[in-house]
Amino acid sequence: MAREFKRADRVGAELQRELAELMRGLDQPDVGMVTIQEARVSRDITHAKIFFTVMGGALNEKQTEYLLNELAGHFRHDLGRRMRMRSVPALKFIYDTSISEGARLSALIDEVVPKDLPNDSDSEEGGN
Repeated sequence: MAREFKRADRVGAELQRELAELMRGLDQPDVGMVTIQEARVSRDITHAKIFFTVMGGALNEKQTEYLLNELAGHFRHDLGRRMRMRSVPALKFIYDTSISEGARLSALIDEVVPKDLPNDSDSEEGGN
C-alpha cells in the first residue's frame, strides 16, 4: 500500500509554516506583508520553490522577490535551527500570480455576465 503523503510534501508543509513565522519577524521596512502560499520541495529534498504574495510595502513584486532570494541563505540558516532535518533545502522564492490573475479574471467575468443576462423585470412583466 502506497503512502498517502510523501516526505517532500510533509517537508513542504513544515517549510511553509516555519517561513510564515520567519516572515513575521522580517526586519525590512520596504517589504510589505509577505504571505507564503506554498512550498514545493523536490523529491530528493534538496531544493524548494517558495511561492509568496505580498501586500503593501514600497517595493513591487519583482523587487520583493529579488530581496527574498538575496535573504534565502539567512532563512535557510534559521530554518536549520528550527527544523529537525539533516539538511534544509535550498530556497527559491517565486511571486505567486494566481491571486492577481484570479482577481483579473473575476473582473472580466463581472464585466461580461451582466450584459448577457436578460433583465429580470422584463421576464416578470411578460409572464403576467
